[in-house]
Amino acid sequence: MVLSVILFALGVGLISLLLLLNNQLDEKFEKNLAGIDLVIGAKGSPLQLILCNMYHIDAPTGNIDIADATPFLRPGHPLIDQAVPLSLGDNYRSFRIVGTSHAFMDMYEAKVNEGQLFEEHFEVTIGAGVADVLNLQIGDTFFSAHGFEHEDNLEHESHKPFQVVGILAPTGSVVDQLILCTTPTIWLVHDHEAPATMEEEDNDGAHDHEDHDHEGEDHDHSDHDHDHEGAHDHELFDQPLLSYPEKQITSILIKFSARNFRTLNMQRNINENTSLQAATPAIEINRLFNLMGVGLDTLRVLAFVIVLVSGLSIFISLLSSLKDRKYELALMRVMGASRLKLFHLILTEGLLIAVFGYVVGIVLSHVSIELLSGYMQDAYRYSITGKVFLPQELWLFGGCLLVGLISALIPAFQAFRTDISETLTRAS
Repeated sequence: MVLSVILFALGVGLISLLLLLNNQLDEKFEKNLAGIDLVIGAKGSPLQLILCNMYHIDAPTGNIDIADATPFLRPGHPLIDQAVPLSLGDNYRSFRIVGTSHAFMDMYEAKVNEGQLFEEHFEVTIGAGVADVLNLQIGDTFFSAHGFEHEDNLEHESHKPFQVVGILAPTGSVVDQLILCTTPTIWLVHDHEAPATMEEEDNDGAHDHEDHDHEGEDHDHSDHDHDHEGAHDHELFDQPLLSYPEKQITSILIKFSARNFRTLNMQRNINENTSLQAATPAIEINRLFNLMGVGLDTLRVLAFVIVLVSGLSIFISLLSSLKDRKYELALMRVMGASRLKLFHLILTEGLLIAVFGYVVGIVLSHVSIELLSGYMQDAYRYSITGKVFLPQELWLFGGCLLVGLISALIPAFQAFRTDISETLTRAS
């Protein structure tokens, strides 16, 4: 009987695990689509382009020049309703830092829970997941690190730290796992000698003259220069992104103003006639799920086979125990139990084995999801949970009862046909 329960639990647990994973991953992928019609970035794998810039679970295909991206970022494009630039490459404690605009939050319908949205360079608004895991609060500061996995030796020694000015409300989307700032902030971190504004260029002559007058004086101006640089951060890159054609971004998220043959041809035109690459999120994600589907279907078939084998095990166990208990059943008949009573007794045993197997299997699957959630959080910054119960699991319970019932029918019918006198005579 124990073996039957274990087999049943393994089958049920595997089915439940697949249901939970499939449901939550589908939900995550669907939410992260955010109505985005096209992603434009550097040449490379279109699936990698989507996974990196929409799901933030892969590396970029490269960067693109703003000069090349200008036609898509310029306001008033007849086919584009929204064009949101993204700049990637840095992290803090393995949470990605994304340089973008406020329109990015609008795409995901993200709202500020505390504080405000970033305005100045080096101000950041963080997702709810980042705040929870890292225990960051308004006013906290930190330095970023290069890449997407945190390593102390890759930390940027920028002259100014990032400062948390806002925390977003939970959305259930990838925004919860991101640190958001202005695009020029990413440039400033990587390039301390950023291009000066027009006002600073006008003052170059005066600065040169002052330096000349003080030439030969033995003074250390490093601290003064350091403070001066930090004080003017808000003046650097204070123009729209298109004012800096020589600078680079990682990608652009596009929402069309309408869907027609021109928007349908945009991806092909970009891929064939420019140095950029365009990919359609829905197409690439469907391709990904088709690739994953073979493995998931195989596991699902395996789970159902295990359940059927466990049903056969229940049948064999009940049939074997029935042979050993014929004398007991005959005595029950002598003491007044009806044939129908014995029939119900064996059926109940089969159903109880199925129920125990179901309960153990469900517990195993939900505990496994909770353990897996830690790995998903560390590896991909995606949160899944075993603290949910799906409607499909109720249907699974019904299927388990049916398997237990069918498995017990033949042994129960044999108990129903037990001949009292013949059984007692053989026993004596």
